[in-house]
Amino acid sequence: MTTTTSPTPESEGHARPARLIQNEATTEIPVHLLFRDDPDPVSVPLRPAVVGRRQGTGEQPRLRRPDQVAPRLAPDVDPELAERPARVLPGSVGVLAGTCGLAGCAVTSWWAGLLPRLALEALRVPAVAGAGLGPAQWAAYAGAGALGLVGFGGLARGRTGRAWVLGLFGRYRGTVRRTGLMWVNPLLLRRRVDVRLRHWRGEPMLAADASGVALRVVVLVVWRVRDTARATLGVDDHETYLRECVEAALARVPVEAPGSGRGSVDAAGEALTRLVAAETAPVGVEVFSVQPLRVEYAPEVAAAMHRRRIAALDAQHRSTMLTSVVDSVEDTVTRLTMRGLVELDDYERKALVKDLTVAFCAGRGEQGA
Repeated sequence: MTTTTSPTPESEGHARPARLIQNEATTEIPVHLLFRDDPDPVSVPLRPAVVGRRQGTGEQPRLRRPDQVAPRLAPDVDPELAERPARVLPGSVGVLAGTCGLAGCAVTSWWAGLLPRLALEALRVPAVAGAGLGPAQWAAYAGAGALGLVGFGGLARGRTGRAWVLGLFGRYRGTVRRTGLMWVNPLLLRRRVDVRLRHWRGEPMLAADASGVALRVVVLVVWRVRDTARATLGVDDHETYLRECVEAALARVPVEAPGSGRGSVDAAGEALTRLVAAETAPVGVEVFSVQPLRVEYAPEVAAAMHRRRIAALDAQHRSTMLTSVVDSVEDTVTRLTMRGLVELDDYERKALVKDLTVAFCAGRGEQGA
């Protein structure tokens, strides 16, 4: 028994044509129905769309607010660690103490008879028989030298926008926000902190849109140190902590794809600002704004998303052009028949519609080229 198999197009060497628009579901437009010669219309079931958009493509220009992100528990910081003013003295006190120490050293040298003759003549003091360096002289030297070191060693200069965080043997002793010359205990450890309003433009960070497409986002963060004690002692490095909080927020907040509109970017910025501010407030850092500056596709998906966007724009352009051509043909035929310029039967009307459609499509194509 022999079985005959009808040849398929693939077996005859005719390869099936590939889709012009990849990853898109397309349907045919039955334009030929306009030019049928059958007197009775034939209903043909059509699918609902010319181009069926699949979920997760990322090319649709949607404008929606990102999903609300539930706040997490704030990190627990020592409640006793809070900024408080430190005790400092005016700089004139340190200058006076240092001057007194130098003067004490000079008097002790005169007492011991160690001042040279030129110094005696310059100071206009009489020369006396020196008593030499005895225990009393060494004690006077030690006291005067210590007073001079403490006086001059504790001098510090406060600058606008800078603060000193003071500590002694590992304990927080206060913060100095004063400006000008002042005297601080020289035994205290000083850490300078910038308390000005600052901005930070980050490098491209990983993010994703609502569909999970990988993105690269550059953000601008406006912030400042509000509590110097917590920013310095409550965390190892508050700038590194802020950067990592921004990266974590970008992983939680969906950012709209490029070309989605300014409103979606502003909405994502509001969500990022609210989330990062809540994360950094316990460590004394105040965040005012986290705004995306540049959003682009990740290198591994940039080429594919670019092709999809071009395909979507091309399909939209074709749909718009087809609608315009159909409207123009309908308007032309209606005017000709209503004004009585021509009398057309069904066959002639179909032929005229066909010719006008071809002419208008050709004209539109030349204008687009």
